[in-house]
Amino acid sequence: MRYLIIADIHANIDALTAVLEAEPAWDRLLVLGDLVGYGAAPNEVVDRIRELDPVAVIRGNHDKASCGIEDGSNFNQVARLAAQWTQETLTPSNRQYLKELPAGPEAIDEHVEICHGAPFDEDHYIFDGEDALRALGASGRPLCLFAHTHLPVVFHYEKEVFDGFVPAPDEETIVDLRPDARYLVNVGSVGQPRDGDPR
Repeated sequence: MRYLIIADIHANIDALTAVLEAEPAWDRLLVLGDLVGYGAAPNEVVDRIRELDPVAVIRGNHDKASCGIEDGSNFNQVARLAAQWTQETLTPSNRQYLKELPAGPEAIDEHVEICHGAPFDEDHYIFDGEDALRALGASGRPLCLFAHTHLPVVFHYEKEVFDGFVPAPDEETIVDLRPDARYLVNVGSVGQPRDGDPR
């Protein structure tokens, strides 16, 4: 089974299309939140994700603000204005779709769970080792896939040893999942990458 895992699309239909064209051979799709926010094509992105029929889609903080679950008062001015514009632009059907997305974490199977921010708080940013260790302790599965920071990273905990690394942008990253280890992996952002790699 080959999964395509995407996150933080942020209403960028061109980037979503490019990712789907670059990864044509997958069996199941997981979406880790923030389908909308910032970008100018929220309906096109939500429509495309709905057409793809993912195994699981969870909400992100921009999804919540753009469908009225939250008001975006904790956003910076640009993000708040984008959320307001998105809420006005979404079709009623797509607004309702976002409203009904579950909060993470969500178990995919006995090995994998997904969340937007962290397994202990869907809106929490995991930027450092302390937060990563807390997330690893809170996760209910050996592999927790997360998003929110827009930065790809892999954290690993095994036999009291904790480490992490940032994948090289020009190389395929393979993580061998060992049975007694726990992993926390951020796949980065489709629609607004912040790793310095415009691809």
